[in-house]
Amino acid sequence: MKNHTEEINPFSREIDALSVEQILEIMNEEDLQVVQAVNAAREFIAKATEDAISAIQAGGSIIYIGAGTSGRLGVLDASEMPPTFGVSPDLVRAVIAGGEKAITTAVEGAEDDEDAGRRAVQDVTDKDMILGITASGKTPFVISALREGKEKGARCWLFSCNEVQYPFLDGLIPVIVGPEVVAGSTRLKAGTATKMVLNMISTTAMVKTGRVYRGYMVDVVPSNQKLVNRALRIIQEITGCDPEEAETLLKESRGNPKTAVVMHRRRMEYEEARRTLEEKDGSLREAME
Repeated sequence: MKNHTEEINPFSREIDALSVEQILEIMNEEDLQVVQAVNAAREFIAKATEDAISAIQAGGSIIYIGAGTSGRLGVLDASEMPPTFGVSPDLVRAVIAGGEKAITTAVEGAEDDEDAGRRAVQDVTDKDMILGITASGKTPFVISALREGKEKGARCWLFSCNEVQYPFLDGLIPVIVGPEVVAGSTRLKAGTATKMVLNMISTTAMVKTGRVYRGYMVDVVPSNQKLVNRALRIIQEITGCDPEEAETLLKESRGNPKTAVVMHRRRMEYEEARRTLEEKDGSLREAME
């Protein structure tokens, strides 16, 4: 079985003798292959996304499991969900081998700790989906976590940049980006592919569970002035109201643009608008009909 991520890239054999512009050109050309590789895996990404949506609708969570760069990218994606889509931090969460320290510092041996991988998913249930992230497709911490998760009935998927086979999984997302510009440095093409795929899965899941309307992040949490301005702009652009009314609506909706829009369109008070959204599973489109 070839390990693409450890191979020498033929375009890099003389890279240390090239100019800065030549090195950047090679990197840019190689990155173009990432988009093609992700597109080639779109069918698998779609199936994984359907399982992610099912997990959320069942009241479960999406759980990323990774080590090193893969784990950090999982943490990055999961941490963006609450402020962007107003969801609980438990809805999409990430586990990285070595714990929080490993987010900024390499933890020696963490990715090889199979027992830690099993312990990391002790709280999962059959409502959850686990997405293992490992460029090599072989990281012991990740594979053991997936095996344990499957024993507990969770939907289990693996993202990899190599061709691997694990019959116990619900599915694989093979994104074959080829050798890195620096052999083995999977923070490069593999990392870019990982970020793209996680973006696709989590964002689509949020869209299909009512957190986006016409391209607007209608559940944005206005936790700073930039996000307050964004929330006000969303309310104005969807409802057509003036800035002063948007400010009043945002305040009366307790900082939720989606609820504010329903209050304006349906001429409802906060509690009635909130209940209406709950009855429509959070869908603004359906709540306004």
